[in-house]
Amino acid sequence: MTSSVARRPKTNVRGVAILPLLAAVAAAAAGCARLAEWAAPRKRATTLAERRPSALKADALMWQTLHGGQYERIDDTLTALTAAYLENPRDAVTAGHLGFMHTWRLSERARLDAVPPTITDHAVLARRYFGESVQLDPGDARILGFYGSLLLAEGKIHQDETLTRRGYYTLRDAIDAWPEFNYFTAGYAMSQLPYDSRRYAEALDFQWRNLDVCAGRKIDRQHPSYGEFMVNETKQGPKRVCWNSWIAPHNFEGFFLNMGDMLVKAGQVETATRIYAMAHLTRDYAAWKYRDVLEARIRDAQRNVVLFRATDLPGGQSQIMVQSRFACAGCHEE
Repeated sequence: MTSSVARRPKTNVRGVAILPLLAAVAAAAAGCARLAEWAAPRKRATTLAERRPSALKADALMWQTLHGGQYERIDDTLTALTAAYLENPRDAVTAGHLGFMHTWRLSERARLDAVPPTITDHAVLARRYFGESVQLDPGDARILGFYGSLLLAEGKIHQDETLTRRGYYTLRDAIDAWPEFNYFTAGYAMSQLPYDSRRYAEALDFQWRNLDVCAGRKIDRQHPSYGEFMVNETKQGPKRVCWNSWIAPHNFEGFFLNMGDMLVKAGQVETATRIYAMAHLTRDYAAWKYRDVLEARIRDAQRNVVLFRATDLPGGQSQIMVQSRFACAGCHEE
């Protein structure tokens, strides 16, 4: 039978209450730990001039691999980049490049004959390295956008709503920092969502807003036209990412391929075919290795509505760009 007398705090031989004392000690220790962490010197980046020869060599290999569309060489590239990072963990560029390579490995997993469960580890590593790069160079809005995208990916993999929300709001911050770049990044990352979800509609709206900020005025959503803006092509300033560049030789074509895919998934087939056709406007179109894919997209747009909405397709079936064999190469392969 339980006594009705209140229990006394546990005491030592001298009558001192032990449990409250232990609680106070634990709280003080926790406070000291937080204080020590807060007072730790911040990890600071080395300057571009201080980058090591190993990092520059790894950079060259990365660009050669990416521009060549050599997915099979990613592991060799990751080895070189990781060695360079371990030699100098304060190199924001190398950290970012590691994030890119791990992202590419994950994104184009459709190239693999069999996709192992461990492919998801690349999301964790990509997010970690992008996070390091953001910490070292918080002014690079491109990396902030990629970091947000990988937070979203991790949230989906682990069914962690906290990570998902953190990723979404990180992407919103990235859009504010560089809309010409990150409207696309955010929309592309969210293009895997269910076609009838509110966030998917927002992702598609991000693509329209990307066109708006690149053109300098609102594009007609029903009868889009972009030819008149081609005279504004530039290699300078924030709008340079609206066009093709050395980093992304077919960025322009890839943008309209993806946006067309997203419109098809939404069931807006007529508008999608107009958007697909915008890729023809660049003088680089004839050299684009994925032009046959785009022409097939225009031909099969109505059929692809069902395929792009599917979540589990047999091998060889059409996939929306973000889930395809050219999710990265569609813009970056020479």
